[in-house]
Amino acid sequence: MAIRFNELESKLKAGLAPVYLLCGDEPYQFGEAARLVREAARRAGFDEREILDAEGQFQWSALAATADSMSLFSSRRLIELRVTNGKIGKDGSEAIRAYCERPCPDNRLLILAPGMERKELQAAWAKRVESIGAVIQVWPLKERELEAWLAQRLQSVGFQPGAGVAALLAERSEGNLLAAVQEVEKLRLLHDPGPLALDDLLGNLADSARFDLFALTDAALNGDRARVQRVLSVLRAEGTADVLVLWVLARELRMLAEAAGAVARRTSPDAIYAKHRVPRMRQETLGRALRRLSSGRLRELLSQCAGVDRAIKGIEPGDSWHRLALIADGLSGGQV
Repeated sequence: MAIRFNELESKLKAGLAPVYLLCGDEPYQFGEAARLVREAARRAGFDEREILDAEGQFQWSALAATADSMSLFSSRRLIELRVTNGKIGKDGSEAIRAYCERPCPDNRLLILAPGMERKELQAAWAKRVESIGAVIQVWPLKERELEAWLAQRLQSVGFQPGAGVAALLAERSEGNLLAAVQEVEKLRLLHDPGPLALDDLLGNLADSARFDLFALTDAALNGDRARVQRVLSVLRAEGTADVLVLWVLARELRMLAEAAGAVARRTSPDAIYAKHRVPRMRQETLGRALRRLSSGRLRELLSQCAGVDRAIKGIEPGDSWHRLALIADGLSGGQV
């Protein structure tokens, strides 16, 4: 059977399949899926793990030999076949098919093939694995899938995420699941389990007075000029690199300038939002910012960003933080 990553844990609780094939190029899901299978195998009494690295001059007959040999330490084993380059080949496909014809009840086989191409899943050996075991593909999640996965992740650690929370986390991580998990872990350090509101993610943490780069743009888009300057002062005091602040401001301004161009052409900015993967919950805020900022003003602020970049590089004089403060104030609606 084919199993999605978010289904794997519940499937493993129902029982171990004889063979698992894990493939795909999303590193976090890949590592997590392998860990879940290993832990389920240990709980089921498959205490010993035998690792076979199918690289270089690997002899595929070793798979059958390992499966047929007696374990020195345990009567039940997890055989982990690692095919790093994803190339199974003729000998490999025959060896795996032969194993699947007579899987030993005292063994479980986990095939790790991160570099395997999707078309290989149509091969006879992969179909045979699917018929008696499980195939788990771990490809990068699409935006809505990532939001759903993050909501589930937050719930699994005790949070009750409010509207827009998962969407904002998805935007921050930009499809990188490891970065998304790190954001969740950071929230666990900063907040007790329970309801988690959008404000909790925007850097508005009164107790610690800590802010992040996205809190700066959030405040600016909402027209909160005082908070923009407070966030900037904290970022500077904490040693945040000025080039990172410039990056996040320029990124937001470029996206807004594109959206303003679409509005000027009397077309919907939805295509621009989709291109930049803007969550739906942020689009209303961006719409308000576009009504406040003209296309010309946005181009002017982008030109100022180029000047800050030159100042940071030492090409022209000027205090980069002062100029960043002027740009951030301009984004929030200030005209100075």
